[in-house]
Amino acid sequence: MKYPTTWLQGASLGERIACELRLQIIRGMQTPGTVLSENQIATDFGTSRSPVREAMKVLSSEGLIRLERMGAVVIGMTPDDMEELFDVRMLIEHFVVQRYVHRDNTILVNTLNQMIDKMEVALKHRDIAEFSLQDFNFHEALVLEAGHTRILHTWNGMRQLILTVMLAATEQRFASNIEESQVTIHKHRTFANALKQGNDQELSRLIEEHYRDTRNAVNDSVLSSYRKTLS
Repeated sequence: MKYPTTWLQGASLGERIACELRLQIIRGMQTPGTVLSENQIATDFGTSRSPVREAMKVLSSEGLIRLERMGAVVIGMTPDDMEELFDVRMLIEHFVVQRYVHRDNTILVNTLNQMIDKMEVALKHRDIAEFSLQDFNFHEALVLEAGHTRILHTWNGMRQLILTVMLAATEQRFASNIEESQVTIHKHRTFANALKQGNDQELSRLIEEHYRDTRNAVNDSVLSSYRKTLS
């Protein structure tokens, strides 16, 4: 599976290359220790080395590669890296949700339910990219609505990594256990209902349950390729 072209509108060539390489690394197509050549990548993408360097700087800042002379070495995402990514996401959502408990969330809840509706349509049509995108949009909407500048900066620093992990995990889930995606939809709907009611204890419980289940799913799918490189 390639990175969805519909997600790349307005992106620079360097960003496009970064998105494709990021997905290859997350999916295990570029395994830890693999040397990435600037010249080879430039040839593969039909471009000069300048956009490749731009892409590599981005991937290096995300901890996915280590820059070397004329290229880079793939580091990938270890189980600890993935665990930390989920830790930060869960902390952010716990915090922002507390801002919504004592206010009218009608507009936000309606927006979330529209995203869930789109997830249902995507599941019906087995559209991996659309399901992943709407799942991501659901969680990003919670962050954006909070209006917390520093948290938004933190989120933006991780958003492409989060989106790519969700895409890779959804691809694996659709292939091996697509019924789990219906469970995901149900949990999102339950969360939206709890948000509408302003039930802070239920919201906290649902966030913890969601990330526990998501960690397990990612461990069984996305990280399996990482483990194979160690065996």
